[in-house]
Amino acid sequence: MSNAHSPASSRPQHLLWLAGAAFVAALAAALWRVPVAPAPAFAPRAYTAPASASSALPAFFASEQLPQVAASAHAATLTTLPDGRLAAAWFAGSREGAADVTIWLSRLDKNGWSKPQALANRESTAGAVFTNIRKLGNPVLFTDGQRVHLWFVSVALGGWAGSSLNHIVSDDSGETWSKPRKLVTSPFLNISTLARTPPLPLADGGYGLPAYHEFVAKHGEWLRLDRDGRVIDKTRMAHPVRSLQPAAAALDEKRALALLRDAGPGPGRIRVATTGDAGLTWETGGASGDDLPLPNPNASVALLRLASGRLLLAGNGDDGRTHLHLWLSADEGNTWTLARTAESAPDGGAEFSYPALLLAADGRIHLAYTWRRQGIKHASFSEAWLDGGQP
Repeated sequence: MSNAHSPASSRPQHLLWLAGAAFVAALAAALWRVPVAPAPAFAPRAYTAPASASSALPAFFASEQLPQVAASAHAATLTTLPDGRLAAAWFAGSREGAADVTIWLSRLDKNGWSKPQALANRESTAGAVFTNIRKLGNPVLFTDGQRVHLWFVSVALGGWAGSSLNHIVSDDSGETWSKPRKLVTSPFLNISTLARTPPLPLADGGYGLPAYHEFVAKHGEWLRLDRDGRVIDKTRMAHPVRSLQPAAAALDEKRALALLRDAGPGPGRIRVATTGDAGLTWETGGASGDDLPLPNPNASVALLRLASGRLLLAGNGDDGRTHLHLWLSADEGNTWTLARTAESAPDGGAEFSYPALLLAADGRIHLAYTWRRQGIKHASFSEAWLDGGQP
């Protein structure tokens, strides 16, 4: 029998160690060069003193219905398009969660609201993301320079807890849109990430998108996105009470306030989360350490920083979804005063819910909301009207 050794067995052991060490060194060098995202910072708008901003526009309030496209409509979102027009998106179909639900877009110009344009349905979304789609849900609009973003919810299996987020963009003021792209937000089947309110712009050109999770637990989340809408990081808004649908407003470059829908059992109230590092971490409660004393009947809220620097909150109160209220805060959300009731049904039996707020460049405040589950209503008003002035 031959005593010859194989080439591998005759190789000097020190060479094997050198090869292994070289591989580890090369891997370490490669990892060392992986870029790390810089610490985030908000890019808040500039605001003026309360007195001058409040008097910039006279007291006024106006409202009208958006065009109806189906028997049921819900979850409006607003943005100002690059060409200056106001746009609204919402979902509508025979009922919420039905197979025929479509995401619609309408624009406001001197001739009124345009005929709604269908942006996404089950078939078009399934064909783009190569996944079975059972139903569509909440859309979220946002404009950044010349690009308009739309995120919307889709469900491949189960109920809303099985949702994923999709993203489309338009570079021509919403006339044409890209094909949907599904965001990767979770290693577990990439499900149970939903959104309801618009993102906050970041100094690096990206966005912080308020989101939420519904599978098993219910809690707020924060998605850090790059300028193309890809997920960079995700942070949980931990809270001892089940909560959903955070609405956020930046207070400065590092601080932001998020107000959340109470999804816990029993009588609820608006829940609070705050960040002091531009969304890297979130803490329960505000400066006082507490949630708001304002009631919340398990319903979505909207939050906006006004031209005066004050905060405006839209939502439902202890009278349920039959009244849509507007509250003001002059101390960064620590205390709130009821300013106006946008719409109510004193005899009950009607729903005014899921508000969306937008501050236009001319100082006008825009509000869109679900009207009786039959359509979407739009209102515009000034800070002077919020302060009690009469049109």
